Order: sequence, then structure tokens, then C-alpha cells
Amino acid sequence: MQSIRIGKEPQVQYLLRVADTCLILAQRITEWCGHAPILEEDIALSNMGLDLLGQARGVLTRAGQVDGRGHDEDQLAFLRGEGDFLNVTMAELPRGDFAFTCLRNAMLATLLKLLWQRLESSSDRELAAIAGKAVKEARYHQQHAADWVVRLGDGTDDSRQRMQAALAQLWPYTAELFEPDAVDDAAQASGLGPRWADLQAEWQQEMAPILAAADLAVPEGDIKFRSTGKHGVHSEHMGFILAEMQYLQRSYPGGVW
Repeated sequence: MQSIRIGKEPQVQYLLRVADTCLILAQRITEWCGHAPILEEDIALSNMGLDLLGQARGVLTRAGQVDGRGHDEDQLAFLRGEGDFLNVTMAELPRGDFAFTCLRNAMLATLLKLLWQRLESSSDRELAAIAGKAVKEARYHQQHAADWVVRLGDGTDDSRQRMQAALAQLWPYTAELFEPDAVDDAAQASGLGPRWADLQAEWQQEMAPILAAADLAVPEGDIKFRSTGKHGVHSEHMGFILAEMQYLQRSYPGGVW
């Protein structure tokens, strides 16, 4: 089935960055359903995935309305091609082990919490309303993930090694989160939302005590690598996510429950 296209207006692109990051992270988190190390965590991760999915639905719906081409959240999730997804690359990286998942959740939940807090005062009333609910969920996601990061980093030799390895793998992808561009500038100018680059200092302030409590050493030096998921240029992992996520709708176009 042919993919749909969506406009390149900065307002639409900004909304898609938020929605797609939530959507793809939800896909990764829910891969733990039935596989988490304990039953309680299996349920917790599934619920966090559902929270993110709900956030994605709300913002995708708003993006479709702003775009004006008549696409709803299902069409935007299931009928866009890989290059039209604008999530950060960190969200699409493979599930990894439990240490990797906890650290990625802590990093992205911290980012999303700061973003939702500012979006509560967005000039877009629909987006502000979505943010009002989402920020409460993001606070829980951040705290839950941070607790596990500290527990594993300050745990056994094996758990600490796994957590340190996860930090080394994830850290290069943090640069993309705060890379400034014209889309962010337009959102800031219109009052739609903050520049993600303006969240970096506060993100670092919130992540630093988590990593310190976990006794994890942050990689030194400037990050020269730049991932580009926010611009629609993804890692090799993205296509596999979409193949699974979009299979049913593309095989049975227009199918409904």
C-alpha cells in the first residue's frame, strides 16, 4: 500500500518529532512484555509503553489537524514511510538488556518531562492540554527508570558493568536531542514550544545526580557523532520496527476492529 505524505511546515515537523519519539519508544518498551526480569516490572514497562502510546496518539491527531490533509493518528502511525518519521534515533535503537532499557528510559523520560512542562504553556491549546496530562506520566517514568539505574549501577559487579556499557552506547546519541535547527527556532518564535536545545542544561542537571548515585562515569570529551532521526534519516533498526508495527494495516488497508 502506498505511503502517505505529510507537509514540511515547521509546526507540523515539530509536532511529529514529539509524537514519533513517544510512538517509537513505546514500541521498544512494550517489547519487554512477557520478558522483564520480574512480573511487577513486566507490568510497569507495559503501562509506561501505553502511556507513551497515548501521548503519541494525541500529538499525531493534532499534527494531522494542523497539516490539513485529513490524516488521522492511525494513518500517520501506520502509513508513513521511514523517511517521514522524525523521532530521535535513541528511541529506535534495539531493546538491549534491562540495563540499557532503564538508562534509555531515564534519559528520554527526563527530556520528555522537561518538554511537556514547557508545552503546558504552548500557544496551541490542544497541545497544551495534552501536555498537562503527559507531564504527570513523564515524571513517573523518569523516577521509575532512575530508581533502576541507581539500583543496577550501585549493585553487583555484573549489573554495574552492564549499566556502564549501556551509558557508553547511549551517550553519543544524546547530542541529537539538543541539536538546534530551523524547526526549533520556528516553534520558539510562534510560541508552539521550546527549542529542544534550550532544555540541555536542565536535562544535564537532572541526569547528573542520577548517574552519580549510580556510580557511573560519563564519557569525557565532545560528542562528534550526530545521529539524524529528527530529520528523517534513521539507523538501520528503524525499518524493522516499522515492518512489524505497520504490517497489519498495510496488508489489510482500512481494516478496523
